[in-house]
Amino acid sequence: METRAAPAALDPEQLRRRLDPATLPYSTTTETPPLTETIGQPRAISAIEFALAIQSVGFNLFVAGAPGSGRETIVVEYLRGVAGQRPTPSDWVYVYNFTDADHPNAIQLPAGQGALFAVAMQELVVMVRDEVARAFESEEYDRRRREVLNGIGARRNELFARLSAFALTQQFALDITPAGITNVPLIENRPLAPAEFAALPEEQRADIDRRAREVQEQLASTMIQVHALDREAADRVLALDREVTLFVVQPLLDHVRERYAAFPDVLAHIDNLQQDFIAHYQELRVRPGVGQAEAGAPALPWAQSPQAEYLTRYDVNVLVDNGATSGAPVIIERNPTYYNLIGRMDYRAVPGAMMTDFRQIKPGALHLANGGFLVLHVGDVLRQPFAWEALKRALLCQDIRVETLAAQQSPLPAASLRPEPIPLDIKVILLGSALDYRLLFAADEDFEELFKVKAEFAPDMLWTAEHVDQYVAFISRWVRDNDLKHLTRAAIAKVIEHGARLREHQQRLSTRMRAISDLLTEANHWAVRAGHDLIEASDIEQAIDMKEYRSNLVAERLDDLIADGTIDIDTDGERAGQVNGLSVLDIGDHAFGKPSRVSARVSLGRGQILSIDREIAMSGPIHSKGFLTLTGYLGGQYARDIPLAMSASITFEQSYEGVDGDSASSTELYALLSALSGVPIRQGIAVTGSVNQYGEVQAVGGVTRKIEGFFAVCQTRGLTGQQGVLIPATNVRNLMLSDEVVEAARAGLFHVWAVNTIDEGIELLTGVPAGERAPDGSFPEGSVHDLVQQRLRAFAEDARRFATPFPPDILPPQGGVIPA
Repeated sequence: METRAAPAALDPEQLRRRLDPATLPYSTTTETPPLTETIGQPRAISAIEFALAIQSVGFNLFVAGAPGSGRETIVVEYLRGVAGQRPTPSDWVYVYNFTDADHPNAIQLPAGQGALFAVAMQELVVMVRDEVARAFESEEYDRRRREVLNGIGARRNELFARLSAFALTQQFALDITPAGITNVPLIENRPLAPAEFAALPEEQRADIDRRAREVQEQLASTMIQVHALDREAADRVLALDREVTLFVVQPLLDHVRERYAAFPDVLAHIDNLQQDFIAHYQELRVRPGVGQAEAGAPALPWAQSPQAEYLTRYDVNVLVDNGATSGAPVIIERNPTYYNLIGRMDYRAVPGAMMTDFRQIKPGALHLANGGFLVLHVGDVLRQPFAWEALKRALLCQDIRVETLAAQQSPLPAASLRPEPIPLDIKVILLGSALDYRLLFAADEDFEELFKVKAEFAPDMLWTAEHVDQYVAFISRWVRDNDLKHLTRAAIAKVIEHGARLREHQQRLSTRMRAISDLLTEANHWAVRAGHDLIEASDIEQAIDMKEYRSNLVAERLDDLIADGTIDIDTDGERAGQVNGLSVLDIGDHAFGKPSRVSARVSLGRGQILSIDREIAMSGPIHSKGFLTLTGYLGGQYARDIPLAMSASITFEQSYEGVDGDSASSTELYALLSALSGVPIRQGIAVTGSVNQYGEVQAVGGVTRKIEGFFAVCQTRGLTGQQGVLIPATNVRNLMLSDEVVEAARAGLFHVWAVNTIDEGIELLTGVPAGERAPDGSFPEGSVHDLVQQRLRAFAEDARRFATPFPPDILPPQGGVIPA
């Protein structure tokens, strides 16, 4: 039987791409200018620039990228550059609504004018109170008031004189007291006592009652006239008081009107203020602390007096003050609760209740960022109840409405402030992952309308000379900005290689610059500890090793369990139907490779291939897809003219966590072919790789970690020179193995093989040729495929024999059993 050569192990130089320090045009990072631009993100930068330039509604920006990619830093830098060239937005203030106190009015003023307007209103009220009080305390006011009331008093006295004269004609006297006016009958010009009245004859008493009624009627008529005179007096005094108040406040208000002549909303507020001053001059004329003791009330501090509480309606609530802002604001809100976004109304305790007013309205991030930019993390927003809906509502309506959640959620209407909405002109930048974007795009119909621009940060960039220069420029900037030691040429090369290792790719460098900056900071620590003037390659290596040491406790414990036999993993010898598969465990801050034994058993059956892990729901959908591919391969390879009269079960031995991904599908197929053919598999070789229905091995993820995980197990048990890992040929470019693995491969103690097909892999694993199909459909005798096909034909023949119908004379009765 003709055999073909098994795939050769990869050359050690293929296991890791290295950067020769001698090729770098600088000896240390001191010779490299710091980075002044974004590294490796031309697509994202183009989208950011477009979103910031376009002013149309709905062109807000969603920045998609992995944490640590520098997305927030880059976005904020661009925002601040653009914001500095934009005009500073207006101030916003809330003032009392004199026609509807529950709807405070919003006034827009130029930047810095809001606080000045508030001070101007405070000074105005102080001057108005002083001038009004002084005017009402003046002798001139007393003179005019007497003039107004003099005529009224004379007419009032005349009415009472007439009333008294009429009473005397009726032999009655009038008794005027603070409690009222009573009429007393007279006899011989003296008051008639009640006893005397009772002793009078009935006719005389009746005459006195008649005359008393006439006096009462005249009294009632006179009192009507007196009350009319009192009203006239009050009206005259009120008119005088209002005239005096207007005379006092008019010049003061005109001064403010002249100052704010360009602001119609302020002028309207001043007009309302003037009418309120005139209507409530009584509160203005009371000096602080005056009048309380006279009324018998306990003395109160002026700030707590009713007059002071009333005067707060003239205050100005400066909601947004951009006086100290240069250009457009850039607000980063990391706690975007409902109230932190749209603002809130604070409450103060008063006896028996909680009260609020327009002075208690507080701004939210939307107010502070209005006219500029608001940066939010989408996860932060979605975790806060009602925050996402509030943000969408503000962007859709293009205004900010300060509302309480109680008012929105209550089934019954409740009295509450409803401040006038403030127009919204803002660019919102959401930071999240690409998955966040896809989920929101699919689940929220408003999302597409509100966030029309996506800037997606790439996780990597090509390993080119240009990008290496940018990497070094970033290193130079980081060490300068953070006062770290500079790097030697060899250390720079190690950092570049680590950037490729983070991406597990020989042609790409990671753009997770946070991981690179963390590495530099840790390496600086070890350089200081070692007394190095510069960060050397050994410091970079120590930083990488120590970071892994701090995180790999779980990996070491699993290696110990394999070493002492608790977890069964064979690393030498041969066994049929058993192969070592590889997977990657991610525990958050650390990912590592872990070998698992995959075993297969076969028997006569009906073509069913059973995954035990899938049956008990321990495998995910991708693993299930990869597993079901095996049926397609077996059918196309062996069942062209016979049925698959077999049953097989495959499982991951001692697996106590879920299994997902299709990287074990080739491993499962090797175990199945070995079980069917009876050819044993070398246990010193572990396998990873996906397979399609045609037996072609496809690329998978995490090959670097998987190889290193199996290497650690073999190293613990002792390297024999016969151990290694079988990977897809398309994964060779993903190899960035540790120096320890590379050196073991260089010494011939460990190997990495790359295959394109299942045939290549099974030959390497078993040492037996896979066998190529002849034109008649047969395989070379003794090949793996031949042995598998023979086994399947035997199964098919056995299945046919067992399926032979019973002779008629021994057919079981209907619904019965065969007799003994």
